[in-house]
Amino acid sequence: MKNVLLSLIIFVVMSLLHFQFTEWTIKLLKLPGGDFGMCSYLILIFCSIITAIGLVTVIIFRKNYNSVIKIAILFEIIYLFFLVISGNNPFLYFFESKNENLLMTMMYGISIIVFLLFFFIHLFYLKLISSKNKNLP
Repeated sequence: MKNVLLSLIIFVVMSLLHFQFTEWTIKLLKLPGGDFGMCSYLILIFCSIITAIGLVTVIIFRKNYNSVIKIAILFEIIYLFFLVISGNNPFLYFFESKNENLLMTMMYGISIIVFLLFFFIHLFYLKLISSKNKNLP
């Protein structure tokens, strides 16, 4: 049960981070709200589906998903798979330089940023736990 609750928390936080970073990217690129205003909400819907798929995977393979990194990798693999099957081409910007194509490329970059954020949180947590263990008599 601990793994399922931990994975649910990680999936929700990662979903919200993807949503927020996509929202900031759309505002940064000054994309029109009519065409791209709902893009971040579409990402949130995709992430909700990813959360459901990830939770089922964690429940089935409960013993394998016992760390934050493994759960974050699972989320990012499913997220990148969803980006690929949705037709999001990260290399399109290099052939046709438009802000719309840059958004597609940056969505892959956001995925890397969110994963690295969780990786560093995990390293900080491990460092914190190891320092507490050293102080115990």
